[in-house]
Amino acid sequence: MAERLLEVEHITKRYMLGVINARTFTQGLNSWFARKRGRDDPNRKIGADTSHDGELFTAVEDMSFAADRGDALALMGRNGAGKSTILKLISRITAPTEGEIRIHGRVASLLEVGTGFHPELTGRENIFLNGSILGMRKSEINKKLDEIIEFSEIEQFIDTPVKRYSSGMHVKLGFAVAANLAPDVLICDEVLAVGDLNFQQKCLNKMTDVARSGRAVLYVSHNMRTVAQLCNRALFLDHGHLEYDGTVERAIELYSGAGNRDVERDLDAMTRPRRRGEIMRMLRMVVLNSLNMEFQQDGEWRFRLTGRSNIAEQNLRLRVILVNNMISPVAMTQTRAFDVYAGERFTLEVGLSLEGIAPGEYTVRFSLVSDRIGGGSNYYDSIDDVGQLVVLDDPVVNQGFRWEARLWGNVRMRPLDMARVPEECE
Repeated sequence: MAERLLEVEHITKRYMLGVINARTFTQGLNSWFARKRGRDDPNRKIGADTSHDGELFTAVEDMSFAADRGDALALMGRNGAGKSTILKLISRITAPTEGEIRIHGRVASLLEVGTGFHPELTGRENIFLNGSILGMRKSEINKKLDEIIEFSEIEQFIDTPVKRYSSGMHVKLGFAVAANLAPDVLICDEVLAVGDLNFQQKCLNKMTDVARSGRAVLYVSHNMRTVAQLCNRALFLDHGHLEYDGTVERAIELYSGAGNRDVERDLDAMTRPRRRGEIMRMLRMVVLNSLNMEFQQDGEWRFRLTGRSNIAEQNLRLRVILVNNMISPVAMTQTRAFDVYAGERFTLEVGLSLEGIAPGEYTVRFSLVSDRIGGGSNYYDSIDDVGQLVVLDDPVVNQGFRWEARLWGNVRMRPLDMARVPEECE
């Protein structure tokens, strides 16, 4: 049975909006007297909005999970889901309002650029400072020192005060320290996005090694490629609640809005980017050749789209984009141009060939666009998640093997032309 390193039990974290807690006793007393007398708070910032003063905001509510040795655990969710709050609670930067967190071992956290660094100290001195915070002796840090400096790729600047470091240098040193000082739990919150691509890959490989060596990794990122590459388990958070704890693949589907396979879609009610859909709007989409948005490889998707236009447009096109579970567009096409008139309600019947699209689940994006003079497109209406389209795996089409998008991507090229060559021709 795997050894448990982290236990989070029924954690709730609430914040008081509009209240500044970091005051002296005298400032707090003056504020209390002012409120009692019905006067403005003398310590309130000029122009501050007091409409939310005293209101409680629940960032995380009744959340429980655990991590064992060898776990590489992704925390996934949209902005405001509570991911960073959970990491700060585990790192003991802040305390939970309710619940309990038990940690068995050392925790190293990399939550933002420069976390735990003293700006006046050199990079070398900060290595020893961070090691001491982790509870390591000087002799232990000395054994790791050369490895940390080499990994950070900033040996030339290691004796320079970190206040002169760029954001990328901060990240490189911060990750090198956090990952190489033998923590039992390594926490990383999106900060690798600052580093260059080569260093990001280097860090991912290092975190994989950390998990394989019998420690635990907690990783937050909106980059689904890195999540799929690193993690063996994922949590999906939504508005402070834990909605799912299980496989990375399913968590990515939840994050990307997967699962919506209705063949009739009320597009009028869907969310748009700001100001789109005002003068021209897609109203309804009906799939004509599937009962559940599943299609055969190299097949065709046929649907009927209804819309409304408040203006006349002679070069309107419907643009369709397929997005994979890594939130990356993999294919785009559009209809030929057609005309609409002011006040007109129009209906299109569209056939989309799926030839070359590999098996998998794809989110569909729709846009109504026209060509812009000088290049580019005018976007009249856009919907980022029309629904989920599934291309089924067909071993016959794939020449007898099962397609794995994780290994081979989302586009299937035509079979290679091949001919046996007689030996004398070599």
